[in-house]
Amino acid sequence: MRSFFILLVVLMAGSTASFAADHGVILAYHHVADDTPPSTSISPAQFRRHLEYLRDNGFTVIGLDTLISSLRSGRQLPDRAVVISFDDGYISIYEQAFPMLQAFDYPFSLFLSTQPIDAGQRNYMSWQQIRELSDAGVVIGNHMIDHPYMLEGKQGESDRQRLQRLRQELLQAEQTILEETGQSHRYLAYPYGEYDAPIKAMLSELGFVGLAQNSGAVSSHSDFQALPRFPLGSIYANLDTAKIKFDALAFDVVQIAPLSPVTADRSPDVTLKFAPGNYDRAQLACFANSKPIPMNWLDMDAGLVELLPTEQYRGRRWRYICTAPELDSRRFFWYSVQWIKLGD
Repeated sequence: MRSFFILLVVLMAGSTASFAADHGVILAYHHVADDTPPSTSISPAQFRRHLEYLRDNGFTVIGLDTLISSLRSGRQLPDRAVVISFDDGYISIYEQAFPMLQAFDYPFSLFLSTQPIDAGQRNYMSWQQIRELSDAGVVIGNHMIDHPYMLEGKQGESDRQRLQRLRQELLQAEQTILEETGQSHRYLAYPYGEYDAPIKAMLSELGFVGLAQNSGAVSSHSDFQALPRFPLGSIYANLDTAKIKFDALAFDVVQIAPLSPVTADRSPDVTLKFAPGNYDRAQLACFANSKPIPMNWLDMDAGLVELLPTEQYRGRRWRYICTAPELDSRRFFWYSVQWIKLGD
């Protein structure tokens, strides 16, 4: 991704900031430690630099509940509104992040998988520590019981049975969180950021908000069963690239086809429709693996475009990222398409 971010920095010409009352950014962290898996970790020193940058550059850190209720009700948000969230419930969140966030007087959210905490698993917080966070105003959300791959069925299980099992686990985890902390916001952070259309429909039916791990800003136009978050572990913890994400704006975009992120193709096409905004559609560009994706404008006036990648993408999950500079600003509109390849 390094060349992609270099391109963004080059395009960032200094000018006046804009007011984005209908936009916000959700950040996703896991471990805050020097001795945990690098892929999901940020060091305490790096995390402090993130907080200092937010404090010193005109950002307002707000609670996840404030962001969601404001976007749904049409209430204005402060310019450069940022939400800080953590997944899983690791002990480093309590020992390292919590004291720093208290010192900065920043609210945050915590998404819990309940089974490791019930079992007293090493490197996880205890319920007593989680209650301390809850009493301090931390928003406690749901991360299922045992952090499952929600798209994977058990042996001999039908899709209907898989969804029923996930429904029971979701509600049981929510009940445990309620009993232990007194909170039940019905916010689910998808384990591994994975979901499909039937899972989203289940969340909608049960009144849950879903939070993903595909990058992008959020607005009142966002999909509240798959709100994007910017993961900030590993190489993405670097402040030089993270600061561009802190400042991101949300496109008003609809994915026309396909409707599900699950794909059998390693180079899937996608059709998107971008609503008008404070950007020039001619400057819109999309990337994957730091390389531009070929684009075919079906109707630029209507914002209808096909992404026609030629590269075969590896791994279980990957993303297409679309950006465009805001007019007369140093900020970027940002949208990403999540892909999940099951099996091989």
